[in-house]
Amino acid sequence: MKFENCNVLITGGASGIGKLMGKIALEKGASCLIIWDINPGSIEQTKAELGILGKVRGYVADVSNNDAVMKAYEKTVAECGNVDILINNAGIVTSNKTFDKQTAEEITRTININTIAPMLVARAVLPDMLRRNRGHICNITSAGGMLGNPRMSVYGASKWGAIGWSESMRIELQGSKSNVHVTTVAPYYINTGMFDGVKSKVFPILEPEFVAKKVIKAIEKNTIFAGIPFGFHFIRFWQGILPTRLFDIIFGEWFGIYHTMDNFTGRKKASEKEAMKKAS
Repeated sequence: MKFENCNVLITGGASGIGKLMGKIALEKGASCLIIWDINPGSIEQTKAELGILGKVRGYVADVSNNDAVMKAYEKTVAECGNVDILINNAGIVTSNKTFDKQTAEEITRTININTIAPMLVARAVLPDMLRRNRGHICNITSAGGMLGNPRMSVYGASKWGAIGWSESMRIELQGSKSNVHVTTVAPYYINTGMFDGVKSKVFPILEPEFVAKKVIKAIEKNTIFAGIPFGFHFIRFWQGILPTRLFDIIFGEWFGIYHTMDNFTGRKKASEKEAMKKAS
């Protein structure tokens, strides 16, 4: 689906690849970029930065809360018109703790934002898309949702769930001959700060500009599933061919996939980073 003359809604659109995708959408002629984010300060900053490229509107929304989603959607439609392209981009990772050390709050929060939230947003937008028989929903999931990995069990589970839902919804729409399309994107670790500390031998950590361009291109081409980088699919291939314990040894240990999260720190607040600098 082309971006020209379209209203584009991006959740988590005030930072990271969400912000970069918004910039590209405007450069490609989007009528209006609609940002949903939990951080009002980031929304205002992004509106100021991207407003020179076109019309930008922003709304504070907790996408894991259905009432908040419905209120934000009603306001969006009233002020901006119908949503043509939805990019479910908002997501979190809480820690690199093993599952036995995860708290109930961390589990619930991760599943709510990574799995349930995109469902709630799509459920709000989809009826109007179906009524107009036009639209595109892109769900940003993760390569971690295709391959089990230590120290990210809850995150992986949340993304496995998102992939399963996204693909199932696509097949439903395809079966009904709808002109509403679904793209599922599963990127490897991205260098946005969210996965600071991750070490990777097999693939380099992805640059956010590269991922943003790939996602926009996938939407334009109505791509069904985009794994980024494409080479990650070969790991899945070998996972299906090799005995599990041999796969664990070769890819998990020798290539280090099972140790990528060992030194994870995640995005730190500015005050924490400053304290670490002083300590060093």
